Amino acid sequence: MRVPDRQANSGRVGFGDVDEDELLRRYGTRPDDADLDEIRRLLDTQRALGPDADTLTMKLLCVQLFNAGHVEDVLRIWQAKESGFDAHCSIDVQLLCGTGLDATRRHLAAVPGEVAQQALTYLEECVRSGDFDEFDVEDRAAWYDQYYRV
Repeated sequence: MRVPDRQANSGRVGFGDVDEDELLRRYGTRPDDADLDEIRRLLDTQRALGPDADTLTMKLLCVQLFNAGHVEDVLRIWQAKESGFDAHCSIDVQLLCGTGLDATRRHLAAVPGEVAQQALTYLEECVRSGDFDEFDVEDRAAWYDQYYRV
């Protein structure tokens, strides 16, 4: 999987002085469990900004949650992805699957409600279209490490 060139941070600031560079400095791409509540809070804050959200920052926060590998973050990542057009395009569907594709499918199927069903339907469409061919959690995590140059 080729890692595309990343442009330098656009200078947009998501939360005071916290942008992609600051998040990488604080947490890297593989944060400690002790930092996850703060990462979740930051993602929720960005998501609430709607079209004013910094989608590059949101993507990094989703990468951090993906690497933490907690199935309870699947819907939070999905809701971030679906918070706007730019977020949908920026946040990769594979980020839903930090615990693996099968575990994510089982989790979404077990969660009641329309949001989980929409996420599962979209996930299955992406599987059928080949987005998960040769998907491996550790390979994807390594790809993001390379993408963020950590």
